[in-house]
This record gives sequence, structure tokens and C-alpha cells, in this order.
Amino acid sequence: MQIPIESLRELERERGISLGTLIDAIEKALAQAYLRMTNSDPDIRRARAEIDEEGNVTVYAQDIELDEEGEGYTVLKEWEDTPSDFGRIAAQTAKQVMLQGLRDAERDITFGEYSGREGDIVTGIVQQHDHRYTILDLGKTEALMPPSEQIPHERYEHGMRLKAYIVEVRKSSRGPQIIVSRTHPGLIKRLFELEVPEILDGIVEIKQVAREPGHRSKIAVSSNDRNVDPVGACVGSKGSRVRMVMNELRGEKIDIVPWSDDVQDFVGNALSPAKVKEVRLQDEGQTALVIVPDYQLSLAIGKEGQNARLAARLTGLRVDIKSESQLKTAVVPEAAPVAEEGPVDAQPAAAVSSKAEGSSGEEG
Repeated sequence: MQIPIESLRELERERGISLGTLIDAIEKALAQAYLRMTNSDPDIRRARAEIDEEGNVTVYAQDIELDEEGEGYTVLKEWEDTPSDFGRIAAQTAKQVMLQGLRDAERDITFGEYSGREGDIVTGIVQQHDHRYTILDLGKTEALMPPSEQIPHERYEHGMRLKAYIVEVRKSSRGPQIIVSRTHPGLIKRLFELEVPEILDGIVEIKQVAREPGHRSKIAVSSNDRNVDPVGACVGSKGSRVRMVMNELRGEKIDIVPWSDDVQDFVGNALSPAKVKEVRLQDEGQTALVIVPDYQLSLAIGKEGQNARLAARLTGLRVDIKSESQLKTAVVPEAAPVAEEGPVDAQPAAAVSSKAEGSSGEEG
């Protein structure tokens, strides 16, 4: 009685599956098959199988005595007891182990391809969408997108092609489990890298990202070449580059602002498209008091406070916005002018505080 040993050796050569691992798995499976075939009581009878270099199979029966804990045992007697009709079972067992070995090898290869790729972007096709996950077909494997990583109100229809950000790669018994996101700030960075060659070349750098997925994002950019305008590079000719990113995000608005090492300048930039008159740092630099012309107050705050909220996240500061009219009723520190004054139209004040979502070294 033999198993197809040459087929096992071919698997080792072509797929890198260890011959010893396959033989060990087949021997264990054959021993279990023998015990089922002979209706043996596992408390008194065990078995082991041996496969030689030619593929010949020998089965040994064992009388045993369990230890007091019932976890180990002592072999009292062992003898050869290979059933005469064991050949068909051996062939089927070998085939099953080979197929399982192939599946395991493919899973390991796929896991190796994605392991360490957290932070990369992938393109997938929606295969399934329910209340638990949206499943994306990546080709060789699937990715899972939990509800917390899905853009609010974005519809994931079967067959839809979309890009997602890898947040985690896990190894499981069913193969690699790839968790992806459409809400992560890092997705914005990766999408711009695909559209803006200057970013991949290291000329333009995305320093910070603040995002309210599905609604609006702000990114702060800088240039390592004084001859390259970082905002213009990201916007593209007639807005072509930023439009491609917005289309991928189903119309999410994106504000691109210049990064500045000067905190006051950066706060003023972050509140774009509003025009800022003055920025004053308070609370040991943790709060920015922003003074805007009256007619710019609503724009600076934004709809439901969104513009101010994103600016606070982008800068990592508490942002307190006041109009010039409100300034007249309060005593405030010396000002640092950053923009010109416009017409007067009094509006209420706003204060927002939040941390930045992403940096040049971290995309969290």
C-alpha cells in the first residue's frame, strides 16, 4: 500500500510546501482513520502510521495506559496492524492532506503579500454588503470593511469598484483577514499620491489631514522646492487632480491649504476659504483666538461649525473665532495681523477644539 510520494515531492518543488510537513500530516490522518475503521476506544488503544521514502504505509496499533490526569499516556504494547483494505483510505487521505496543504500554502503566500502593507491603498470590487461588513474582492483574497470604516450615507452596491485604505492585516485559520477603511485620513494622502507626481517624488509633502468623511476634508501641504507651489500641484490644471480625488470619495469637498511653521499663519491658512485679520495665541499656545471681519464670520465658522472644527483638528489647537464687532466688547491681547480688513456685518462667535488627524510621520 502506497501513497503518491512523487506528487508530494512535486508540491514541495513547485509550491514550497515542506515534504516532511505533508508526510507528518498524512501519518496523523491515517492513524485517526485506522482508529475509526477499527472502532477503537481511545482510552486503551492508539495508533501511529509510518510512510517510508517510497511512499509505503505501515500502521501500528498501540495498547496504552492513560496517566492520572488523563492528558498523557504510556504505550504498553505496539504491533503492526495495517488493514489489507487500507489502500483506498490511504489514497483519499493523502489527497485531502495535499489539497489542504495547497490551500494553506496559498493563504500563507497571500498573507505574505499583504502583511506589513498597513497604510497602503487597494482597489477592490464590492461583493457583499450587510450590517456587519462590506466585503471587497481584491483578486486573490477579500477585504473586510466594518461599518465604523464606512463613509456615512455612501452606498456600496454589488460590482462597484472603489479604493480603500488598509488599516490591519490579520492571520486567521481561513486565511489573511484584511481590514480596510474609507474614512481613514490616510486614504486622502494615498489618493493624492496617485494623482500628484510631486508627492511621490518628495517635492510636495502632505503635512496634516483633518477629515469629516463624506462631507469635507482639509489638507496642509508644503514644498521642498521653492519653485513648486504645493497647493497648485495638488489642485492641478483647472482642478483636475483634486477633482479625481473628490470623485473617488463621491464628492467629498477638499480644502488644500499651505502648511506653515508659524502657528499663527498656519491657523489663518487652516480657516480658508475665510479671510482672517488676526490670530493671537493664548493658554501657553494651546488656544488660537482668531479675529475675522464681520462679513467673514459665518464663512470662518462654516456650516454647523464644520470649517472651524476642521481647522482645529488640522492645527491641533483650540480655535476661538470672534468678529471685529465682538472684539470691541472684549479685552484681548496684542494682535498679529495676517489679513486685510473688509466690510462690517456682525455675527456670533465660535470656539472649537480638536486634535489633528494625521501628520507627515503619522496618518492616525
